[in-house]
Amino acid sequence: MSKLTCFKAYDIRGELGIDIDASIAYRIGRAVAQHFSAKTVIVGRDARKTSSEFADAVSNGIMDAGANVFEIGLSGTEEMYWAVTEFNADAGIIVTASHNPINYNGMKIVKSGSRPLDDGIDFQAIKKLAEEEHWGKACLLGTTSNIAKEAREKYVNQVLKFIDISKLKPLKIVVNCGNGAAGPTFDAIAALLKEHNAPVEFIRVHHEPDHTFPNGIPNPLLVENRSATSDVVTSKKADLGVAFDGDFDRCFFFDETGAFIGGEYVLSLLATSFLEKNPGSNIIHDPRVIWNVQDIVSTHGGKAIQSKTGHAFIKQMMRQTEAIYGGEMSAHHYFRDFAYCDSGMIPWLLIIELLSTTGQNLSALVHSQFESFPSSGENNFIVQDADAAISKVREIYEPDAISIDETDGVSLAFENWRFNLRKSNNEPLVRLNIESRGNAVNIDEKLEAIKRLIT
Repeated sequence: MSKLTCFKAYDIRGELGIDIDASIAYRIGRAVAQHFSAKTVIVGRDARKTSSEFADAVSNGIMDAGANVFEIGLSGTEEMYWAVTEFNADAGIIVTASHNPINYNGMKIVKSGSRPLDDGIDFQAIKKLAEEEHWGKACLLGTTSNIAKEAREKYVNQVLKFIDISKLKPLKIVVNCGNGAAGPTFDAIAALLKEHNAPVEFIRVHHEPDHTFPNGIPNPLLVENRSATSDVVTSKKADLGVAFDGDFDRCFFFDETGAFIGGEYVLSLLATSFLEKNPGSNIIHDPRVIWNVQDIVSTHGGKAIQSKTGHAFIKQMMRQTEAIYGGEMSAHHYFRDFAYCDSGMIPWLLIIELLSTTGQNLSALVHSQFESFPSSGENNFIVQDADAAISKVREIYEPDAISIDETDGVSLAFENWRFNLRKSNNEPLVRLNIESRGNAVNIDEKLEAIKRLIT
């Protein structure tokens, strides 16, 4: 039995030739099919050099387990999610390393109904099967079918149901696909918008999938990657910019001045969009930065519900509360009418609809949020002992806190400011977010004070 180091907290990823290779991909595919006693499994892949080889290996494992493969080819994670629901598959696997370094690859897996894997019941069982290779005997080998064209058509039709195309006003939009998987899918959406006479103009940047990533790994959260989008926004006098990560389950926004918009403020904009159409709806948010979204949701007559950070927790809470939308400040956005899954394409569609219906530019839409609830953004610190670092901060600040929340890490709130401090599930890091009511406190000073305690 060989231990597999590519199984992480939420997904599968690792360094090529060390943690993951084609033979491991085969074992994972076979284990998934066997664990779920699957009849059909959706298989997709991103644009990385090894992804086609790994997807073939996954498919071979699935077929050797007696299940049929529905191939969707080069695609985004959300296309795999939707295909599982649309085609009533028993599971779905996409080969992707998203925003990880070029020498990495991995997989994301869901079960029937596009539901996340339960760690104990599903994820660890699949890991054990793949490690031990205790394969059952299939009565018949499975087959493979290419459904890429049909799957994309159904996906595009679904995401465009989220907006009223007739309400769109003339907009110029910079789109940076980062040479990842987003380009072809985006083009399919843009083509249907054009077919419906939507008055939008797209300026494409780093559009073609390219496994060499000539313009860097597609990760707009990296500050050094943002100018590729923001500079074009300003030079072309565009209304906004949108940038995707490698498997485009996240998108990131730049206003008409080229300024990067933090995910916590995008969350509030999307909540606004849904509540204007569906008054009184439940909205899910994570615990890291909360005051702004709680204020927005309350103002629009909705109910804000907090969930632990992470897609499995958010999706579970959305199902339990029948929430119409859920969001994380990390730019993961989840939609009830998209099988409760996250999407990087639906958010920009909703944003351009909001710009059109309000007649405001993006900077104006978020200005009041910035002013009312400034935040630090997420700050990551390398530590030797995460628990000890968090305990040290609690010892100093907890006695003066007016509320304590341990939904995810620890959140301490004071009269005019609060912070959330949590440890990473995968790295020796603690993650700190600070927010304030207006300019009542100096966030930079609070950040520096807590940093000194942590480091």
